[in-house]
Amino acid sequence: MSSKHHHHPHKNLLLLMMGAVGVVFGDIGTSPLYALKVAVEASASHGGSLEPAVLGILSLITWALLIVVTLKYVMIIMRADNHGEGGVFALTALVLAKLGNHARARWLVIAAGALGASLFFGDSMITPAISVLSAVEGLNIIAPSLQPYIVPIALALISALFAVERFGTAKVGFVFGPIMVVWFAALSVLGLAEIAENPAVFAALNPLVAFHFLLDHQGVAIAILGAVVLSVTGGEALYADMGHFGLQPIRRAWIFLVFPALLLNYYGQGALLIRDPAALDNPFYRLAPEWALVPLLLLAFMATIIASQAVISGAFSIANQAVQLGYIPRIRIRHTSADEMGQVYVSKVNIILFCGVVLLVLTFRSSESLASAYGISVTGAMAIDTVLAAYCMMAIRGWNKAIFIPVFAILFAIDVFFLSANLFKFFDGGWLPVAVASVTLMVMIAWIRGRDRLLEARWRDAVPLKDFLSKLSAQSTQRVKGTGIFMVPHDDIVPMALLHNLKHNRVLHERVLLMRMQVDSIPYVEDDDRVHVTHLEHNFHSVIVKYGFMEEPDIPRALALLRVREFHFSLMEISFFIGKEKVVAREGTSWFFGLFILLHRMMLGATDYYKIPEDHAVELGGHISI
Repeated sequence: MSSKHHHHPHKNLLLLMMGAVGVVFGDIGTSPLYALKVAVEASASHGGSLEPAVLGILSLITWALLIVVTLKYVMIIMRADNHGEGGVFALTALVLAKLGNHARARWLVIAAGALGASLFFGDSMITPAISVLSAVEGLNIIAPSLQPYIVPIALALISALFAVERFGTAKVGFVFGPIMVVWFAALSVLGLAEIAENPAVFAALNPLVAFHFLLDHQGVAIAILGAVVLSVTGGEALYADMGHFGLQPIRRAWIFLVFPALLLNYYGQGALLIRDPAALDNPFYRLAPEWALVPLLLLAFMATIIASQAVISGAFSIANQAVQLGYIPRIRIRHTSADEMGQVYVSKVNIILFCGVVLLVLTFRSSESLASAYGISVTGAMAIDTVLAAYCMMAIRGWNKAIFIPVFAILFAIDVFFLSANLFKFFDGGWLPVAVASVTLMVMIAWIRGRDRLLEARWRDAVPLKDFLSKLSAQSTQRVKGTGIFMVPHDDIVPMALLHNLKHNRVLHERVLLMRMQVDSIPYVEDDDRVHVTHLEHNFHSVIVKYGFMEEPDIPRALALLRVREFHFSLMEISFFIGKEKVVAREGTSWFFGLFILLHRMMLGATDYYKIPEDHAVELGGHISI
């Protein structure tokens, strides 16, 4: 199957919109469960009348959704796609391809991309915890006696969610869309019913209401803005998941269904609070008539599970891209769908996220407390998206700088404003996603820097391939039947595994392929462009196998392409020689490179990672010091 089939161009727009509603909008779509409640409570600490506070916060939420999500992501940043793919790594790869060999600028972009991905991992822990907890807290309304069971029930749902991740979402994905459509329809109906009682709540559409509200509440404005951010969390998912559904289905689903449903529900909650301030204990569930509480609770359970699942799948996808781009060590990645190329499962990431989510639920025990930890990672990632997209649109796409420098400057200022507001939550729990992001970033930077030093060490002891081939005819090296394939990190040097084989076994195969894997700055590579062969002297051949940063290397498939186009060899006559070097520290090596050495020893072996048949693999070791 051609690699571009993952976009499913034959599916009609309605089906793609349904799929986007099920996968892309889960996080932002479950924000009404807690966002307005937390923001109004932050305002209540200032005292004063409730009605101006509710209208002010509704106005802030409205304009945050309009500017941050609709204008920035849906209308502008989603145009900065990398061959149809979105997300921080797609953007990073696009910018790096434009920068060329400017070392310092490349390092800045790589660090920004790694930071953005690290912040996403921090967010991936909080979203399932706060979403599931906020849904289960509806039990308080139905039966207050169930209060002690809220945390155990949330943990049971979370455990079930992570347990089924390994089966992939392809089998159950088709039901996500209809469930989320029902969810957004329920949001709209619940909101409209209350708005009909108090249509004056639409006064909040005026941006001046938000402006005057912040002026009148300067003492708690930072806390309120930190809570308003909760209404736009998940906005970056629109961009990150663009490759699965395309720009138009996501854009139309947002404009015609999701955005109106969110506004109607927020305004309904606002109208309810103005009419009945006692509903502040849980304004979302208080919107529903008593007979609808149990169905709404069950629907909220499903919506939050779907939202959490989408964020976890996003973390798997980010991990897969990080491996392909060389930002983290090789880890076991398993595709869970034969049709959807982006559907992957990463067991190590699944375990880390599960432990983190359980720890969050046990530590914070309520969505209200967890809201304090939420926001720093999201706003940080959004700011990075804005900077990279600004460079991409103006330097690569050629957008008019006179018009768009001020536009991006305003969008970045809003990101920084929201980020600053959330930094005040640091000691109330915001430290946790920052800690997760810091550890992830440290691992990435240690791996990238260490890998560069390892390549330098290989060069230091390397034998140039041209010199080796020129001397080969003069040597009495015995050639044996078959094809020897050596995995190489570079085209111009002789692989250590070949030198070890010559030294100890004193033979070479009659045909030698020097195979290098190359990850391009595009998400997918067509099979027609997959393998490139350069024929050298003495039946040596240099083979480059290209992959996109969204793909998983597959050596057997590359061999099948080589058999068809270049070499009519039998798979039985092939031997893979893989260098299994042990990296050791030189005297005085810093702990930073010590971390790289530890990661290098823990990473998945090349035989497993590249799916090389074990009965055809020969691993030859050696030591290399950095």
